[in-house]
Amino acid sequence: MPELPEVETVRRGLDKWVSGRRIATVEVLHPRAIRRHLPGAVHFADVLAGRRVGAVQRRGKYLWLPLDDEDALVGHLGMSGQLLMQPVEAPAEVHLRVRFTFDDDGPELRFVDQRTFGGLAVSAGGAVLPVELVHIALDPVDPSFSDEAFVENLRRRRTDVKRALLDQTLISGVGNIYADEALWRAKLHGARPTDQISRPAVRRLLGHVRDVLNEAIVQGGTSFDALYVNVNGESGYFDRSLNAYGREGLPCPRCGTPIRRESFMNRSSFSCPRCQPRPRAATQRSPR
Repeated sequence: MPELPEVETVRRGLDKWVSGRRIATVEVLHPRAIRRHLPGAVHFADVLAGRRVGAVQRRGKYLWLPLDDEDALVGHLGMSGQLLMQPVEAPAEVHLRVRFTFDDDGPELRFVDQRTFGGLAVSAGGAVLPVELVHIALDPVDPSFSDEAFVENLRRRRTDVKRALLDQTLISGVGNIYADEALWRAKLHGARPTDQISRPAVRRLLGHVRDVLNEAIVQGGTSFDALYVNVNGESGYFDRSLNAYGREGLPCPRCGTPIRRESFMNRSSFSCPRCQPRPRAATQRSPR
């Protein structure tokens, strides 16, 4: 699943290539791509035609394109969604779902989604913040993010620290990859109970989360397969900088101990057994 750096990379590309342009036509090629737009494909195309796009925005892993009458086009990439800028004459992609052309006859915007878990919808009155995204917390690279509120809210949660980092109502944009990387830098195991972490330790962890996200944004995100690309179809290369995630059995860059993989919420967590020892209670609960 794309996380904040991947989505921010797409947002920057869209802002460069789409902002200020007027939509000419919209072609919906697969209804599942606009399933959250309840009035249907014809209404989706009609309501967008002739609208000018404003500066592209992001909240967590969601994007929205403000329109000139206070509505917005909201998008989520899901597991395989791509928003690509393509020349008008370029052949259609195999998994092309929605095509946008513009009145300047320049490059068109294409929503390509192999697995169709992503989607687009028009949010009425959502130019400033779509109502569908109000429940999603700010992310740590947002200037309005409150570090102290995050510290207090995390310590009040009765959960483990990795689950808290993945809770999009607490802090948005952080997924499995960047949570593991930040926890490795903070020398914390993901099973550490949130109410047992000191305020200074939470602040340090938040600093590492922010650093990891910013570094990944600079490198265009992390691309483990060809589905995660920017608007020009190019892959990010932060995967070359990963210290823990996906490195099972490889030496920890800090101490040399082989990185371990553990099951976590039907996914995998990666950590260093020496730098990030499991909390005693978590060790006692884990099956032998």
